[in-house]
Amino acid sequence: MLAALLYGQEDLRLENVADPTPDEGEVVIQVGAATTCGTDLKVWRRGGHAKMLKPPTLFGHEAAGRIVAVGKGVRGWQVGDRVVANNSAPCMNCFFCQRQEYSLCPNLTWNNGTFAEYLKIPAPIVEHNLLPIPDDLPDQLAAMAEPLACVLHGVARSNVKVGDRVVVLGDGAIGLMFVAKLAYDCCVEVFLFGGNDQRLEIGQKLGAAKTFNYRQLPDIPTVVKEFTDGWGADVVIEATGVPSVWETAIACARPGATVNLFGGCPRDTTITVNTEQLHYSELTLKGVFHNTPEFVRAALALIASQKIPFELLISKHCPLKDLETVFLEMRSRQVIKVAMIP
Repeated sequence: MLAALLYGQEDLRLENVADPTPDEGEVVIQVGAATTCGTDLKVWRRGGHAKMLKPPTLFGHEAAGRIVAVGKGVRGWQVGDRVVANNSAPCMNCFFCQRQEYSLCPNLTWNNGTFAEYLKIPAPIVEHNLLPIPDDLPDQLAAMAEPLACVLHGVARSNVKVGDRVVVLGDGAIGLMFVAKLAYDCCVEVFLFGGNDQRLEIGQKLGAAKTFNYRQLPDIPTVVKEFTDGWGADVVIEATGVPSVWETAIACARPGATVNLFGGCPRDTTITVNTEQLHYSELTLKGVFHNTPEFVRAALALIASQKIPFELLISKHCPLKDLETVFLEMRSRQVIKVAMIP
């Protein structure tokens, strides 16, 4: 089959590799659509990911398709079923899993290789995070269940209350998903800050009360305070993975606020925190990583409801041979998410 392999920093190659065959407990799907992700872009630019993969490796982690082979011992699934698989599954046995802190599981089973004609799904994912796709839901929308599950996890951990004023920093797919979930479900006022006017327009369509192009602002925290009675936001969500923006997020917070430092920064980076502000303003700073089986199911259900136009995040559809060009377009912020059709 044709598949994309990551060899290192911005070194992505399309190669012919052996078709996968399922071992015990596994299934193989024919990929109907694989969506690109900001995490993929970061991994491509950095040449790896501390937790998810080490090159050389099959690449991509969001996909939906149809089962074409079933391994021994698999129950409840058969050839022809349309499915979406999360890119991981917790072990369910460790210290953290016993406390239902599944995203902290040190034994997470990861799966990469969605930018290919076929994808093998490991047994733990088949058992815990393989879901059927409703008949009327296109593959490219179902494939977005994984990033949306991460966002739902992030919202659940952000102490959001009805009537809050929430700042989202970042107009990538994750930031826009945060806007959509918060505006649709949480009865809050969302202020979106980003650097691309077209993406900010999509943010408005997804429910942002106000949008701001940071390139036209001298100081983001000052603008936030102007729109929040001088105090700052009740909740701030950082969705860029840039250390300086983490610091900006903290500066945007009111006393008593929660700051969700959601965007993953490069390895071994640090930030500076004003201890006086942290202590006397009683800020809650938290990192939130990945997703859990509960949110994977909730994400697919939310997409399937079609109450939120998540299709706005799909900039275009492309064949697999155009993958490198797509990543160049992502790097220059010409596209948000692209549905790759093998």
